[in-house]
Amino acid sequence: MKRILTYFLLAALCAGTAQAKVYVVSSPDRKTEVEIKVEDGITWSVSHARHEVLAPSALSLTVNGRDICQKPRVKSAKTEKVKNTVDAPFWRQARIEQSYNQLTLDLGDGWSVVFRAYDGEGVAYRFVSTSLKKGDRVDAERAEFNFSHDYTAYVPYSTGTDNPYATSFESKYTVTPLSGIRTDGLAFSPLLIRLDGGLNLEITDADIESYPGMFLKKGPGLSLRGDFAPVPEVVRETPRRGQVVVDKYASHLADIRANASKKAPRSFPWRVLAIAESDADLPANNLVYLLASPNRIGDVSWIKPGKVAWDWWNDWNITGVDFQAGINTETYKYYIDFAAANHIEYVVLDEGWSEPLDILRLNPDIDLQELCRYAASKNVDLVLWAVSFVLDKDLEKACRKYGKMGIKGFKVDFMNRDDQPLTEQLYRIAETAARHQMIVDYHGMYKPAGMNRTWPNVLNFEGVWGLEQLKWTREDIVEYDVTFPYIRQLSGPVDYTPGAMRNALQREYAPNNSNPVSQGTRAHQVAEYVVFDAPFEMLCDNPSAYMKEQETTDFLTAIPTVWDETRVLQGEIGQFIVTARRKDGTWYIGGLNNWD
Repeated sequence: MKRILTYFLLAALCAGTAQAKVYVVSSPDRKTEVEIKVEDGITWSVSHARHEVLAPSALSLTVNGRDICQKPRVKSAKTEKVKNTVDAPFWRQARIEQSYNQLTLDLGDGWSVVFRAYDGEGVAYRFVSTSLKKGDRVDAERAEFNFSHDYTAYVPYSTGTDNPYATSFESKYTVTPLSGIRTDGLAFSPLLIRLDGGLNLEITDADIESYPGMFLKKGPGLSLRGDFAPVPEVVRETPRRGQVVVDKYASHLADIRANASKKAPRSFPWRVLAIAESDADLPANNLVYLLASPNRIGDVSWIKPGKVAWDWWNDWNITGVDFQAGINTETYKYYIDFAAANHIEYVVLDEGWSEPLDILRLNPDIDLQELCRYAASKNVDLVLWAVSFVLDKDLEKACRKYGKMGIKGFKVDFMNRDDQPLTEQLYRIAETAARHQMIVDYHGMYKPAGMNRTWPNVLNFEGVWGLEQLKWTREDIVEYDVTFPYIRQLSGPVDYTPGAMRNALQREYAPNNSNPVSQGTRAHQVAEYVVFDAPFEMLCDNPSAYMKEQETTDFLTAIPTVWDETRVLQGEIGQFIVTARRKDGTWYIGGLNNWD
């Protein structure tokens, strides 16, 4: 094979056959290599430190009935080397040093495919077009992930039964060989694969905008295939629980909403392989953030992360007061007083403050104008809970009305999908909230996929099997706590909602909706504030409980929620994790372990 050194990376064209061409792009440190073979179609394979990471796997996109990778003819191969510093407000570190090499293959007719290989992070590819126009459709996408050995995988299956694309993206991990992945199951990403030589591989996607997210299903042999929710044709609105897709989907994945041009090409989501040489390298991998579209807000000085006094988990169950506790003005004044006394930045008004299907109509027991006045007098900010489609129906009106009143943002819930209309809705909410200088916390949500870089006012995302589960389940969350930081947290912040003040050992624990307790120790709960990424971090228990344990409360409220630097010192997936984070000149260290 003849290889040509081109612009600091290997972009090799070789004549294996009369038709085939092979291109190679390596990371700047030469540890990671992507090989792309162009013949009747396009395949890619990946190695790291001479270990195979991905066996040859096909990629393609079908648009308006045409597979753009069928018998492709590469018109040109352009290479680029990038090394710079990325500002990362509200991320796990203030700045990221990125270094990657990029190869762009021009496929003609306005289409190209872009590959990147990063130092220390992994690899990715995406399709880009300058020829699409409004009314075009993406019919299908082929994203293969093939392996040569029966590696162990950590698989989060969709909980959707009648409709597997309808899921809250909250699942524990099934640990199984690749050969044991259910053929009738649909998994969401990130999905972790344990390779040889201590290597770890996470499959996920990034920069999902106006396109469905990527699920994964078992393919032939030892392979996974990307799977994507089609555009839903009919949705039903349900009070309190969002929109439900009814019976049928369209036959395509995405509609092109606006014209593209050479000045504004249409980029599709990245298909991402994050690579880590040890378990401890996974939670601090920055690849998804680096692949996201840059900040569209500009000045972020008005965005305030912080702690949140939260009502729903503790069921408004305050004690020792001379009024009826519940969803009413008196109860929220009590929460505001507690927040002010403990230097907590926010109070969230969760479900019940407004009419279920009309965000502009208040619960008559809530005097929101008075609560805004009272909170401002105490230097506490308020955030309102909303079902996503209910907020979206009156988005501009709601942001204008409540923003003028003094509300600082929305906790948005019950998306439970990631098809194209839903991803468009969430970008629309983020953009509109930013124009009104309001923050967003996405609950009931798929993983971040980089939206928090593009719209830094979006601080938190759920997509995690969090502490709310302990209101109704006996399943083990302690082992999950030392598993998901290595998988889900790679994509970004988690709305896990820690902070339980009543704690039980495994043999003593029982779920309780109105007076919930955590599994594990109080120290386990406190350490989660350091181990878990969450710029907008809940204190899930009720103020009465925190005031009875003021020493713990003082310790919790002093822990920052954004950091200048993060290092995972040691860890083993499913066993333990020890994380150190620096804010200014102070280091904070948190350690979690399983029941052993």
